[in-house]
Amino acid sequence: MTGRLDDFSIFLAILDHGSLTAAGRATGRSLQAVSRSLAKLEAELGVQLIQRTTRSLRPTLAGARFEERIRQAIADLDAARLEVQHEEKVVAGTLRIGAPPLFAYEYLVEMVADFMQRHPAVEVELVLSDRRANLVEERLDVALRIGDLPDSTLRARHLADLRRVIFAAPAWLAKHGRPAHPHDLQKLPCVVRSFGPERGKWPVTIGGASERIDVHGPFKANDAASCNRAVLAGLGAGLSPYWQVRRHIENGSAEVLLEEYAPPAVSMHAIWPNGRRLPFRTRMFLDFLVTRFASRRW
Repeated sequence: MTGRLDDFSIFLAILDHGSLTAAGRATGRSLQAVSRSLAKLEAELGVQLIQRTTRSLRPTLAGARFEERIRQAIADLDAARLEVQHEEKVVAGTLRIGAPPLFAYEYLVEMVADFMQRHPAVEVELVLSDRRANLVEERLDVALRIGDLPDSTLRARHLADLRRVIFAAPAWLAKHGRPAHPHDLQKLPCVVRSFGPERGKWPVTIGGASERIDVHGPFKANDAASCNRAVLAGLGAGLSPYWQVRRHIENGSAEVLLEEYAPPAVSMHAIWPNGRRLPFRTRMFLDFLVTRFASRRW
């Protein structure tokens, strides 16, 4: 059973990191070991799990379904292990959690509800803001932060690398065609976010290196949800974290563009003040977050 779980974990690492070599680095295994593990798993299941192209690896339809099942199964095993290890300790008290509002609405509230169901003596207060909160002043036990962590006074646990996509509505594609190269976007209408480091300059990956391209368009907004909605309305192509637009891409109301030139991913961390001994409830919540984030492909 342990060997099979290892093969499952290697398969997920290949999808998460985009190549066999990167999966080997992430799991501490050689390229040959990763390749053998994938071949063994595909032979055992009798299906091809990963489609190999010259530029990237991506799951086949069977591979995507298998991925969805085993991510949750491994997350449940990890959660069971944590609960058994700590079953004699009561998880209780109030957790003040800081997070971006849109991420809280889409994902965090559901995670928190699951945690509270497992630990009924816990109460939670969410403090939602897109600005970078001062954890000490706002008495936050833990906060979720997307992007760089310049503040060295904070402790952090890496939760996920959040991929970003360039996307557009079918109506926009019907009118303007599908761009073949990122530079094509400089001549096409785009929805521009008037906040954050990418306003008017989108990061893309060209020839293995990150590059920024200037984009313009008739619609701008200082709110991510409004920008995404404008893209769905056909006002322009957009740049967004995949988690914000996943359901629209899955239901066909938007399409990913220029996948081979995808913007670099950004990291998400759970952070808390340095020098503070974490209450047991906070430590358990951090472990729970790591497990839940691992159950998704971001």
